[in-house]
Amino acid sequence: MAKYRYHLPQLDGGLFLTDSGLETTLIFQEGLELPCFAAFHLLKDAAGTEVLRDYFRRHVDIAREFGTGFIFESATWRSSPDWGRALGYSSTELDMANRRAIELLHELRKARETSATPCVISGCIGPRGDGYDPGRVMTADEARTYHADQLRVLVGADVDMITAITMTSVTEAVGITRAAEAEDVPVVISFTVETDGHLPTGETLAEAIKQVDNETGSVPAYYMINCAHPSHFAEVLTNEPWIQRLRGLRCNASKKSHAELDEAVALDAGDPETLGAEYGRLLARFPHLNVFGGCCGTDDRHIRQICLSCQ
Repeated sequence: MAKYRYHLPQLDGGLFLTDSGLETTLIFQEGLELPCFAAFHLLKDAAGTEVLRDYFRRHVDIAREFGTGFIFESATWRSSPDWGRALGYSSTELDMANRRAIELLHELRKARETSATPCVISGCIGPRGDGYDPGRVMTADEARTYHADQLRVLVGADVDMITAITMTSVTEAVGITRAAEAEDVPVVISFTVETDGHLPTGETLAEAIKQVDNETGSVPAYYMINCAHPSHFAEVLTNEPWIQRLRGLRCNASKKSHAELDEAVALDAGDPETLGAEYGRLLARFPHLNVFGGCCGTDDRHIRQICLSCQ
């Protein structure tokens, strides 16, 4: 059942961890092939499912060790219609994969949740295009229609919330928000930013957050930043009212640009302790931040250091 859908515990404060760079961990550390960068493809068999199960266990156990909350982010970033077709999935098979992804998280929550570590289940929705490049920017109505089926399946599988990860355009974020509102499920928007702290489509974070709020009546529960190193956006975070809508960070380990990361043949994992310290400095500036995870190049080592710096 959806345990926290009508009261997300992270909104009450307290530190909540989430996972790290799922796809980069699986490819560069586990040595797996992920066609289309699609982690959900592992759910097709028991061996792949066990890899995902072990990945999530490593992360939630850090939260259990330190007595923090945890947000399970489903391996469904790529399980939307265009990507599913590219991998040869029918619409029925894609729906089944989305359900299996959430079933795995319910299993893990049942085994790992404690009173000190509430575990929220989030259905992850990725962009229609690439996480670095929006490609053809959809209108909000197009985005709502495109993402509606996946969102509906995730909600039917009893997620507590939806998180739209690596959003590269405001209009896609607006469309997903409207689709989530129609399903009566909390939604979080996490924007990708470039090395100048702007979205790939050019808006500042402040402009993007204000526009989504203005066009949806402030429906998102909160906003996050992901797929960028803290040094890429630290200077654009200002003590203005919009900053209170920002609650979470999922940063890259690397300081490289998205173009450089696209061309890289080896993983740039940076230094976990240094990244953790960067999070700690941001938390000192903005004490309301409380949802912390990682993105490209990070793994459970980085999450541990982030926890140590921020707890």
